[in-house]
Amino acid sequence: METIIDLPEVVDASVGPRGSLENLSQSEIQVLLNQGAGGVHALFRKCALAVLNSGTDSDNAKELFDRFRHFDVHVVRHPWGIRLRISNAPASAFVDGQMIRGIKEHLFAVLRDVVFIAYEIQQGSRFDLTKPDSITNAVFHVLRNARVLERKIKPNLIVCWGGHSINEPEYQYTKRVGYEMGLRGLDVCTGCGPGAMKGPMKGATIGHAKQRIANGRYIGLTEPGIIAAEPPNAIVNQLVIMPDIEKRLEAFMRLAHGVVVFPGGAGTMEEILYLLGILLDPRNAAQVVPLILTGPASSASYFVQLREFIGATLGNEALQHIRFIIDDAAQVARELTQAMNEVRSARRTANDSYNFNWLLHVPEEFQHPFVATHESMRALQLTRDLPLHERVANLRRAFSGIVSGNVKEHGLAAIERLGPYELHGDPQVVQALDELLRGFVAAGRMKLPGTEYVPCYRLVK
Repeated sequence: METIIDLPEVVDASVGPRGSLENLSQSEIQVLLNQGAGGVHALFRKCALAVLNSGTDSDNAKELFDRFRHFDVHVVRHPWGIRLRISNAPASAFVDGQMIRGIKEHLFAVLRDVVFIAYEIQQGSRFDLTKPDSITNAVFHVLRNARVLERKIKPNLIVCWGGHSINEPEYQYTKRVGYEMGLRGLDVCTGCGPGAMKGPMKGATIGHAKQRIANGRYIGLTEPGIIAAEPPNAIVNQLVIMPDIEKRLEAFMRLAHGVVVFPGGAGTMEEILYLLGILLDPRNAAQVVPLILTGPASSASYFVQLREFIGATLGNEALQHIRFIIDDAAQVARELTQAMNEVRSARRTANDSYNFNWLLHVPEEFQHPFVATHESMRALQLTRDLPLHERVANLRRAFSGIVSGNVKEHGLAAIERLGPYELHGDPQVVQALDELLRGFVAAGRMKLPGTEYVPCYRLVK
């Protein structure tokens, strides 16, 4: 007779630093110990639970926090540093009583960034986050503190965007693209979650292994509001927590030597609009940022929808910045490899850094956090008569709000309490938006497979 052993769902543990944050000052430790308004305990607890729950098949942050409502993590002070005392943690993060090494590294990367952001950026006086240059400087210092900028490299880092909820053919295609990139020595940076964020990294590991590249980079950029819905996948070897979605997006663009976009939903559309808003700015005319949208043959209709939406709302000028490649992973990698020479030449000519694009101009309206509320979403102007840069910015904010209502804890709570967000606009823009979002819902791109989607928005002409 088969013996069934019920394993515990939660465990308690005490862990020491690994991978980063081996040392903290006593004042930094005090920031963590303080559970009042000036401390960061609540934020760290949420991010820590998300990391320990890596591999989950749910993208509902509220559901996660309710399920593990007794989870907690406490900093234990020692003269030489700290340990973390963890209670009621997901058992899946442990093997034979020991925390999985990659998860432990991610856990202390979260702690490193939460402390740095609170102590140096939010509470310190070095950064004035009302000024564009200071915001960029803050992004740089978060990345430098995370040791992402330490290596002197030639351009080879490809940012890959796409949905966490994609079907199996699309996921397999993201792995093929990652594999072809890995064979050509390209590294990968994604939003660090599942789906199209994991596939390119997984493929690149095989390509790197075949080429005997032992130091491949798999950089994951996230932020506190979304990490519970998209916890870091196991392949990420450099995890960075940015303060908010806008600084996360700017970090992507400052690091990127090229961008590949796979099929996705509202979050992916937000990223595309952010990038187009930058590329359409005349001050970036000399910038070389190759942008490829790609997917398997079965997803061709998705890219037709994107092309029609971008054309209807932003015009042909925006489409000229995009290269569409359908069902040809090797061609994607070849074009990126060729473009790296152009990127290198442009950076050298402009005397700009390879590892952080200082000369890229990020419009100020793309740098300040957009807090999605029923009032702020209703106030967005989605009209064709707006100047192009304002139109792009407002469309990006609309999709940011939809992401918040889909997966972020505060957005889910607001929708549950007050009903769906309302988005107002002229008929042409609203119709294009309606057709695109209906396509996303029909294809299951708004939630993980097997999860019923209830729209968090209502479109009003």
